[in-house]
Amino acid sequence: MIVGERLTVYINSLEQEENQILREIAEEAAASFVPIIRKETGSLLKTLIAMKQPGRILEVGTATGYSALLMSSVMPKACTITTIEKYEKRISVARENIRRAGKEAVITLLEGDACDRLKTLEPPYDFIFMDAAKGQYLHFLPEALRLLSTGGVLVSDNVFQDGDILESRFAVERRNRTIHARMREYLYVLKHMDGLQTAVLPVGDGVAVTVKTGGRE
Repeated sequence: MIVGERLTVYINSLEQEENQILREIAEEAAASFVPIIRKETGSLLKTLIAMKQPGRILEVGTATGYSALLMSSVMPKACTITTIEKYEKRISVARENIRRAGKEAVITLLEGDACDRLKTLEPPYDFIFMDAAKGQYLHFLPEALRLLSTGGVLVSDNVFQDGDILESRFAVERRNRTIHARMREYLYVLKHMDGLQTAVLPVGDGVAVTVKTGGRE
């Protein structure tokens, strides 16, 4: 863990209790071994949305719908969320969770591979949350930036890969070396591309917060 466990536990102890639906969804995801956004990362995500006050949110990676519902709890009333998921087993669960929360009118779930789905969407989105297959972030980025408005925010989760990002490629398990290389390249691009301003934060499993400032992409 990048941030000390005691500090994380303390930070999380300060959080207000979630509403019943979110608590149930989190418990069900844990019981099914489906990863969801960490509590401290969720707090950061909600704060950024409260600051940005977006009109349209895009999420890449729905899973059980937990993070979309979390974002919907703090977004402006007129805001909508489009979320993309390709795994069939998770799609049905996410749809049911969105229904349970009464959010069908503001959360649209698109089925399919994000690489294909992103190309069908029209800009602008003011806030994009990237929480899908880590090895694909670099492939998603061009379309995400096309869709992101100037001044818009891109939040990329799990960029530390449980600490693997700090290791040399030879210290990482062979099966994870491609993902390791792609994530390192992704973070480098976010930090060095013209028209972007990025902070990489040691929150949860690592979060990159990027603002599209404009300029050459």
